[in-house]
Amino acid sequence: MQPELKPVRTDPRGNEQGFGRGSSYEPAQDVAYSSEAGQKVLRNTYMLLALTMVPTVIGAWIGISTSSIIMASPIISSLVMLAAVIGLQFAIAANRNSGLGVALLLLMTGLLGWWLGPILNVALSMKNGMALVGYAAVGTGVIFFAMGALAQTIKRDLSFMGKFLFVGMIALLIAMIANMFLQIPALALTLSTLVIVVFSLFLLYDLQRIMRGGETNYVMATTGVYMSLFNIFANLLHLLLALGGERD
Repeated sequence: MQPELKPVRTDPRGNEQGFGRGSSYEPAQDVAYSSEAGQKVLRNTYMLLALTMVPTVIGAWIGISTSSIIMASPIISSLVMLAAVIGLQFAIAANRNSGLGVALLLLMTGLLGWWLGPILNVALSMKNGMALVGYAAVGTGVIFFAMGALAQTIKRDLSFMGKFLFVGMIALLIAMIANMFLQIPALALTLSTLVIVVFSLFLLYDLQRIMRGGETNYVMATTGVYMSLFNIFANLLHLLLALGGERD
């Protein structure tokens, strides 16, 4: 199971809104300033997001050769990973205004890259597995750019989506934990599809929030966008392997 976690959010004044997703934000009073500040945060977010790919790839490479650690006890490993990522997200939020916050974010992305080891091993065992990994990466990129374009063009404030998406995320997380015990393949595929939909909408929500000045800290912004992309990629790859994987 891939962790479905979202970070502590901050409002335009830097105040924490609690764990998970902030349900709303107050747009800055000065629209011109808000737009300018939002574009600056967005640029910094994209640069830091590109940097997070380095520990993710390194972690994934290590994870491929050490996936037996996770597979030895997948349920316990999943719960430990869940707790570790939650703890790291709180630590990132607490240190979001310092270099330590960036270091903790890179640590988390490396850990999540390592967590991809088992599913990448499954891909490597299939004739067309690496092609499917590429398709999942391209698909994730297409969703990212599509949500970015929508966030820029949609005029309506999407902050109302926060509560609904957070509730949906928690419901999916509970369902995925339950299915670790139930082991129902059809339910796993359904949940992966729903995860892709929910986190695509989270991307749209986050990116518009950044552009409008609702998130002024690029470390927190990057954490939210990264977690959405991670969940989209992992679950898209799961679907592609289950539906289109060719065994040797």
